[in-house]
Amino acid sequence: MSETLPIGTGVPEDGPFMNDRQKEYFRRKLLAWKTEILREAKETLEALATENANQADAADRASSETDRSIELRARDRQRKLIAKIDAAIERIDDGTYGYCEETGEPISLKRLDARPIATMTLEAQERHERREKVYRDE
Repeated sequence: MSETLPIGTGVPEDGPFMNDRQKEYFRRKLLAWKTEILREAKETLEALATENANQADAADRASSETDRSIELRARDRQRKLIAKIDAAIERIDDGTYGYCEETGEPISLKRLDARPIATMTLEAQERHERREKVYRDE
């Protein structure tokens, strides 16, 4: 394997598209993101488990339940994000990472750096979202 780069140095742009250094950079970035999400989820579950549910005031209980509901919805979104991260790592492994699932064109390194789970070029994503909006509006 090629030299490993610290994530903070940015995506290596030299060499052919999705070379070993770039794949390693994105793999490390995705794994670090997943680790952070899992750490936050664990902290949330611990906080929810230790939260005092025996609050005497009805308003305090209602506020606490609302907070709990919001937090659980956020964790559910993050659970779905982990599935997307895992899918991106699988694409790195099978050699399809970084290529648009719609057009087959390379996704820009800047887009992948900002959104490492991206599966489409920006142009293809915008077309996809416009089509979705048209169908929603009908």
